[in-house]
Amino acid sequence: MASAGLASRLYAGDANINIVGRRKMWFTIAAALVLISIGSFLIRGFELGIEFAGGTSFSVPAAAGTKTLTQDEVSSAVEKAVKQAAPEAAITTTQKVGDGKDASFTVRASALSTDEAKEAKAAIVNDLGVDASKISDDQVSAAWGGQVTRQAVIGLIVFLVLVVAYLIIRFEVRMAVAALASLLFDLVMTAGVYSLVGFEVTPSTVIGFLTILGYSLYDVVVVFDKVQENTRGITAGSTRTYAEATNLAVNQTLMRSLNTGLVALLPVGGLLFIGAGLLGAGTLKDLGLVLFVGMGFGVLSSILFAAPVLSALKDQEPKIKAHNARVLARRSKGSDDVVRDRTRPANATASDVPAMAGGTTPRPGARPAARRNANRPGGPKR
Repeated sequence: MASAGLASRLYAGDANINIVGRRKMWFTIAAALVLISIGSFLIRGFELGIEFAGGTSFSVPAAAGTKTLTQDEVSSAVEKAVKQAAPEAAITTTQKVGDGKDASFTVRASALSTDEAKEAKAAIVNDLGVDASKISDDQVSAAWGGQVTRQAVIGLIVFLVLVVAYLIIRFEVRMAVAALASLLFDLVMTAGVYSLVGFEVTPSTVIGFLTILGYSLYDVVVVFDKVQENTRGITAGSTRTYAEATNLAVNQTLMRSLNTGLVALLPVGGLLFIGAGLLGAGTLKDLGLVLFVGMGFGVLSSILFAAPVLSALKDQEPKIKAHNARVLARRSKGSDDVVRDRTRPANATASDVPAMAGGTTPRPGARPAARRNANRPGGPKR
């Protein structure tokens, strides 16, 4: 009941949360996060999976006769065997695949020649006592990873071009620019988390990146659709600035965005924390992390970044500037159409509108002056 009451108050504008008005703060935070991500790209880089960097993959069964091998035992044995065959080589990751008697460990190492791989395989058999026929090794070329990367980049570019074209047709150019900025912010932040955490970049990661783009776009479109509804014909009135109308739209869609995001994150969180974390299904880790981080940032950026960017862009339009100045001038005269913030100076100008430091909003239920005058004796007829 409390959440329903809050949602109703947000929609009506009674529980006004000043999000757009604090856009300078959100932009500062976003810039800091982007700088941290870029710094991680340059310093730490990315942990490329064997599909991208190339290498040799060994598959070792978890059962050695009556003994069940642990991940540490297998990892140590493979590392020792690889070093013996090629002293400059090293293992990168060890993942458990499956469970029970069919479980196995996949160990990825640096690229080895055919003879070196055979020598390492023989050393693993002698060390762990497993059946040689149950150990497999695969050579992966980095050229295949380069091809996957090129295809992913092409897919990303095509997706972004189609998104911009759709948003321009559906909304307008400035909304398309704001939405694109939000999508790029999501990509940079998700990639930054991947770089900082050190998870491997695999084909599953690439698929996850393309998936979160669609999810982020959905949430941005929902917010912008409400912004367009609230700002349609806004310059004909003088009760709200564009920033205030945008902030009201964000408030009206806030509960929907949070609920949708929570519902989407629950199964993805289960995939990441339960499947990959507790059950040890390493193959789910790559996809789970990119989806969880990307969807989370998608929800936040549609609320805290996309709408403020749109407001900042629209406030540069001469028509919107004139409208904002007219609203402030009317407000400074104490018009009964709006409730003037007592903390705002009476000589506030249009440049003060985006700040909305005191959370100034029109009085809920206030009607435009033209509509009230139409009901007065001698007033213009509708």
